[in-house]
Amino acid sequence: MACVSRLSFTAIASIFIVCALDRISGQISYSVPEEMKEGSFVGNIAQDLGLSALQLSARKFQLSPDDGGRYMKVSFDNGVLSIFERIDRERICGQTDICTIPFEIMLENPLEVLHGELVILDVNDNSPTFRESRIEFQISEAISPGVRFRLESAEDPDIGINNVVDYAISSSEYFSLKSRRTDEGIVIAELLLEKSLDRELRSSFQLVLTATDGGIPQRSGTAQILINVVDINDNPPVFEKDVYKFSISENAPKSSLLMKVKANDLDEGLNADLTYSFSGLTLQRVHGVFSLVPETGEIVIEGHLDFEESNSYSLDIQAVDHGSPAITGHTKVLIKVIDVNDNAPEIKVKSLTNQIPENAPPGTFITLINVIDRDSGQNGQVNCEIPRDLPFMLQVSSTNYKLIVSEKLDRETVSEYTINVSAWDFGSPSLSTNKTIYITVTDINDNAPRFAELAYNVYVAENNAPGASIFTVTASDTDLEQNSYVSYSILDNHIQNLPVSTYININYMNGTIYALRSFDYEELKSFKIHVQARDAGVPPLSSRATVHVIILDQNDNAPVIVSPSEQSGSAALEILPQSAGQGYLVTNIMATDVDSGQNARLFYHMVKATDPSLFIIGQTSGEIRTQRKIVQADLTTQTLVILVKDNGQPSLSSTVTIHITILQNTSETLTKNSNLVNNPEYLSDINLYLLVIFSCTSIVFLLIIIVLIGIKCKQDRNKPQEYTSPSYCYERENMQDTFNRRSALEETLRYPGTDQVGRVPGLPQYSVCLSPESAKSDFLFLKPCGPAIFQAQS
Repeated sequence: MACVSRLSFTAIASIFIVCALDRISGQISYSVPEEMKEGSFVGNIAQDLGLSALQLSARKFQLSPDDGGRYMKVSFDNGVLSIFERIDRERICGQTDICTIPFEIMLENPLEVLHGELVILDVNDNSPTFRESRIEFQISEAISPGVRFRLESAEDPDIGINNVVDYAISSSEYFSLKSRRTDEGIVIAELLLEKSLDRELRSSFQLVLTATDGGIPQRSGTAQILINVVDINDNPPVFEKDVYKFSISENAPKSSLLMKVKANDLDEGLNADLTYSFSGLTLQRVHGVFSLVPETGEIVIEGHLDFEESNSYSLDIQAVDHGSPAITGHTKVLIKVIDVNDNAPEIKVKSLTNQIPENAPPGTFITLINVIDRDSGQNGQVNCEIPRDLPFMLQVSSTNYKLIVSEKLDRETVSEYTINVSAWDFGSPSLSTNKTIYITVTDINDNAPRFAELAYNVYVAENNAPGASIFTVTASDTDLEQNSYVSYSILDNHIQNLPVSTYININYMNGTIYALRSFDYEELKSFKIHVQARDAGVPPLSSRATVHVIILDQNDNAPVIVSPSEQSGSAALEILPQSAGQGYLVTNIMATDVDSGQNARLFYHMVKATDPSLFIIGQTSGEIRTQRKIVQADLTTQTLVILVKDNGQPSLSSTVTIHITILQNTSETLTKNSNLVNNPEYLSDINLYLLVIFSCTSIVFLLIIIVLIGIKCKQDRNKPQEYTSPSYCYERENMQDTFNRRSALEETLRYPGTDQVGRVPGLPQYSVCLSPESAKSDFLFLKPCGPAIFQAQS
């Protein structure tokens, strides 16, 4: 046990021994004198608890602000417990013999609650005082010596030795002072008549009554005693009992009769007529609780009894006769208050933490709940619980309850809990109380952003404007605040061996995707990118979605005429024998369009002709044939302007000019050619020779090619072959109409990485095919149709 001494602040020094730590059954006790200065040493709490000063701070040492905690403070530098506020024992405890102030010490990591008490030692800081500074007596001269007259007692708020211990009066030959101590420890002063009085010799006396306490230094108080000598009423009233004892329940109703006291006076007449009243020794607080009927001595309950405020009362009652002078008799009434269950339990929440993360494991401490009942005995025993359907539970810890997590929490499921704490006592009937605790579950980053779909198909028309938005992806995150802030990015990838960042960009805040360049369907049909959504949590979480970008074709390419080709800016030349009959194939216009679908479907029109009745062109095949036989009147040179246009919206077109020379026979041709040479308007001699040579060579070569193609087609009919490249196919419908129609290709559009398929239905198919190599020269190359691409019709 540690002790410290303290000097008082009065003139005479005295030593108080401050008794420190008394750890009996977990109880910590310190004793200090009252009226110590702020900052005065009480004890070393760290040393007494076996802790260092650093441990006090680390374990979040805390004095409960209730009761003793408001009068003391702790230094975390050295663990010294000192006075924080002046302590007045009389104000706190009144006349209680032992004055204690409870306090609680809370330590965390681990949680520990220690109960302690601060014992307040009384110091002699109050002087005895009399309620009245002037005391008057009427004493009959007939009273014999030896009669005692009780004097008003002095009051001293101090207790024990510091209270009134003695009385004295000024010297007098007629009077002396006798003191006696009651069983309750009260010193009563009585005035003793030493010598018979003679009113005719001396009618009054003035004495000084002095009350002294036993404190160091000793204090005293005085009152004047004025004695008037009269000649009557020489018997005082006498109560039937010196002390009355009575017990009453604290819930006794107001205005009910408690008890009755009675005194007797041996005198007769007015000298025996008594009036009852509370004497000056009765504390003022009693007057508000009890009242006394002056005529009968009945004690009536006037106010509210409360066992928790005061469990007993002491009434000092006097009976005064109506004699002259009046004589007073005294008695004491001791009242014991019986406790009833009139106080519901009180729930106090300490160290409340109303926020807890959703990943808090079971067993995590939330708050400390203290349940007290001001009643006593069984009425003060309590029980406490919370609803069972919550992920929390209560653990009993001494007189406290720990609220802890019992199950896994999920903020996205339940973000707030309202916990109704119920407490009830074991009285009859039982009383209960409730307190609501609100717990907020704080968010952690446990949910990754989620896209509405794992894959998106985005259709973009080619020739789009660079920088334009093409699509917006959105991901949601069920977390809160920073954990729900989603940013978007495109993962590293390559498109046609170029970084994806050269094609596509994304707004990292809202997920809007922008095209950085204009797409060309003829170069790039489709591509895919991977978009990542990432939240701002720590650590961050992310998810991915695939975006398939499909380029839609537009009619942005005009048809290109492959055959016949215009040489060096001059029109194409064709030779037609005059013997050609109706339906004779003059030439075949071959054109291509790099677009797809309907944008690549071509139609042929004759927009200008020297003789419109002589030639006709197939609208879909591009074949130029004679409509009738050639007659002598026809011009030998015919000029045709052919328009080739696609089926796009809007339609694009190209034109080709063809000069057709009609040859009658060799002699006639030479004659006409000679005429052309002689006419400088047409050709020179050299040009005429070149034209004749070229025409003859072309005719011979064309005949050879036709023979070879015929042989080849016959072989292919016996042995079908497959081709993967597209071909133009023809089938003879009847013996008179050869190559009358051109099939419309059934084109299949497939986009890599998707399931999107488009088909363009065409006209009936043919079995004889034009090879794409025909577009590279002035000659037609025929191939049989591949069965994998087209199906020949019989």
